[in-house]
Amino acid sequence: MEPTPGELVIVTGMTGAGRSTAAKELEDLGFFVVDNLPPTLVRDVVRLVDDSRGVAEPIAVVVDVRSGSFFASLQANRHQGVTGRPTTLLFLEATDDVLVRRQEAARRPHPLQGSGRLLHGLQREREVLAEVRADADVIIDTTNLNVHQLTDRIGEQFGSPEALKLKVTVVSFGFKYGIPVDADFVADMRFLPNPHWVPELRPRTGRDEEVADYVKQRPAAQTFLDQYVPVLENVASGYLTEGKRFMTIAIGCTGGKHRSVAMSEEIAARLREHGFDTQASHRDLGRE
Repeated sequence: MEPTPGELVIVTGMTGAGRSTAAKELEDLGFFVVDNLPPTLVRDVVRLVDDSRGVAEPIAVVVDVRSGSFFASLQANRHQGVTGRPTTLLFLEATDDVLVRRQEAARRPHPLQGSGRLLHGLQREREVLAEVRADADVIIDTTNLNVHQLTDRIGEQFGSPEALKLKVTVVSFGFKYGIPVDADFVADMRFLPNPHWVPELRPRTGRDEEVADYVKQRPAAQTFLDQYVPVLENVASGYLTEGKRFMTIAIGCTGGKHRSVAMSEEIAARLREHGFDTQASHRDLGRE
């Protein structure tokens, strides 16, 4: 059975209306994103993605006014269905006064203002994009939206339930090898007895039942888990509200072999029980 082709989203709209924010959110949602693409190359990009990643891979391409006359090609590609994918044209806009403030804050000239005023560039852009806007499948006015609200709107429109879940990684590590640079939270398990000093446990790891029981059955370990996991759950919910979909929790011990591994597995298991998409990884396991 042939796989169902993934969606092709064409992102365009006014300069300063949030195209870059939309592109980043689509990338987080699992889309293969190409920014500032001439419409004449849309078919080539789709073909390359089909060959290298498969036809089910969703694609988003960002096209702006600098593509100028190429918009006729964009419209032709859409209406002729030349990509063989379900295609959505997303148009982002905002009022002139808001776009002027955003451009001035970014200290960037408008691509169409030439030697004139910024406002003149925006007015010319609206004229150029009028037909594209009229043909858009989805129009989002970002005038009163902040970055988080815009990402929420993009997620609601294009995200699958699976893509919209928070992705949590609980990574064990050894302090002697350094703290993971991408950690959002760091917890130190060196307050627990070290299985390294128990001869029969020393060659084993925190993934082995004997070591895991030795670590987790300590009252201090249970108290930590009972108090720390609810904190993570609360923060995770807040991350989703703020549009952040990835969280890394680093759990450390001396060498990253026993205590941190056992506790990482337990924390990941508890988060999964509460509905979070969680995986455990062990950065330094096997380095000793």
